[in-house]
Amino acid sequence: MCCHTDGVCRPNLTILQINQARLHIRLLKAVSRNDLSYILTSIYIMKRSIIVLLHVGFWACYSILIFIVLGLYGKSIHNAVNQEARIINALVSIFLFACVPSLISFYTFYTVIFPRYIQQKKFFLGIIFGLLVSIGASLTGYILIRYFIESGRISDMDNGGKNGRSTFISVMAVMTFIGMTCGIMALVIKGFITWLNEIKLKEALREENHQMELSLIKSQLDPHLLFNTINNIDALILKDSARASNCLNMLSDIMRFMLYETKADKILLSREIEYIEKYIALQKIRTSNEHYVRFDVTGKMGSKLIAPMVFIPFIENAFKHTNNKKLKNAITVDIFIKDETIQLVCENKFDPKWQVKKADSGLGNDLIQRRLNLIYAGKQTLEVFKTNELYSVNLTIPHG
Repeated sequence: MCCHTDGVCRPNLTILQINQARLHIRLLKAVSRNDLSYILTSIYIMKRSIIVLLHVGFWACYSILIFIVLGLYGKSIHNAVNQEARIINALVSIFLFACVPSLISFYTFYTVIFPRYIQQKKFFLGIIFGLLVSIGASLTGYILIRYFIESGRISDMDNGGKNGRSTFISVMAVMTFIGMTCGIMALVIKGFITWLNEIKLKEALREENHQMELSLIKSQLDPHLLFNTINNIDALILKDSARASNCLNMLSDIMRFMLYETKADKILLSREIEYIEKYIALQKIRTSNEHYVRFDVTGKMGSKLIAPMVFIPFIENAFKHTNNKKLKNAITVDIFIKDETIQLVCENKFDPKWQVKKADSGLGNDLIQRRLNLIYAGKQTLEVFKTNELYSVNLTIPHG
């Protein structure tokens, strides 16, 4: 309790809350100094280094396998005539047989099949087009092999060339299998890189969302709002001490909600609505007009979840831009709870000649839209309408 010069003892809980709010803002500043652009740059550099490392590692292992096969072939012709020429011939043949379909399949799967089909969950089409790509790559390799053989650049290693083109089906089958295997490896590598990139991107978005939350909390902890509320409660103590005590408890609950419960990604819709009700109740003590604000909730809240403080910036702005407190339903707030979505319709009447000071204007629409995009990734719809005397916001978001 704090006793003033007029002899009236009044609770000093709100002063403690102000100091606590300032402390939390300083702490939040300390953990929110990382720049998002630096994070995204780090992700890009890390992603490139990992991609290069994976590609080099795969083709290095593939080359080792080829040289092992070539070494075994060299041992089998150890005492043969023109051993060096035969090894060079085998090297060119293996390159055309194994490397050409592998290269074509690998990078077609990597750049086309994965982003267009696998990532879009079109698995059946991905399998069909993957098989066609492997066959096409194998056919390219086979044509090159026959061209080099029949032009005399290399000799046919298949039984001295006695079988000729009769081995087309068996050779194509083996080359297709090789191409498909390398294509599958490309999908695994691309999938791993995409997964890793999504993890890093989510961390960056979480960091930026944290900064948006910080801006939001700073806006809600506007000293003018706190001091006005404290002054209203102070004046109310002399008139209605019971109501003043109730308002003080509501202010305490609002402060506690903003400082602690907003740290979670999702909260119960019922808690968000409870916070809105208390916020509106505190705003209404500034006027004697009982019909100044109308707030209605339609639908069952149940256990539905919502991102914290999604609706309050619009409601706060409505109060800040409504300058005539004598009007009936100067501010109307409706929340419609449906099976899949939650809709906010917030309208306020205003005088276009009267403007809110920039310092008191709260969160801007651009910042609010950015936060919504971070949370709901474009699944929300936000419509803003403005006439000469009415400002209307219609926001629909998915719950859960």
